[in-house]
Amino acid sequence: MVPNVNLSFEEMWEKIIACDRTYDGLFFTAVKTTKIYCRPSCKSRKPKKRNVEFYHDINEVEKAGFRACKRCQPEVEQSPHIEIVRNTITFLINNYKQNLLLKDIADQIGLSPFYLERIFKQETAETPRTYLEKIRVDKAAHLLKCTDKTNLEICYEVGFQSTSNFYKLFRRLKNCSPSQYRKELQNEIH
Repeated sequence: MVPNVNLSFEEMWEKIIACDRTYDGLFFTAVKTTKIYCRPSCKSRKPKKRNVEFYHDINEVEKAGFRACKRCQPEVEQSPHIEIVRNTITFLINNYKQNLLLKDIADQIGLSPFYLERIFKQETAETPRTYLEKIRVDKAAHLLKCTDKTNLEICYEVGFQSTSNFYKLFRRLKNCSPSQYRKELQNEIH
């Protein structure tokens, strides 16, 4: 059974829109109108948001009456290292607020830091550290969107140790500052 990940509907929706391969196996996208379920990375045409349900377990989605997509074949394991990557991603998502070093992550997964980083980078094209930074920035963007918390409060809430690092990474990943991001969201609403 795949570990449960604490992702909101919106976060999972963003992952399927981005065809994010790193979430394959962590959850499945089920389309109510076609009764088909897919991996988050499936390249098939994206369904309407209102027709989507998410499941964390393949048995659960099949029990609900959905059948596997023939294009992405979600019931078939694609890499011998996928379980290591899944466990690492699950650990990062569930512990992103902590000050994590590669050694801490590797100890939790049960591998050497070098081996974990090599496998993770091979499968995701990024290191556990850069993946963790993306999670933190995504969580910060979600908080900017859904709360009235200040940028400073959000910075520390999502696990950044310094505001300068928070602002630098947010700008690099979202192409704007946290304040600009919030302002653009408010402009879209009005």
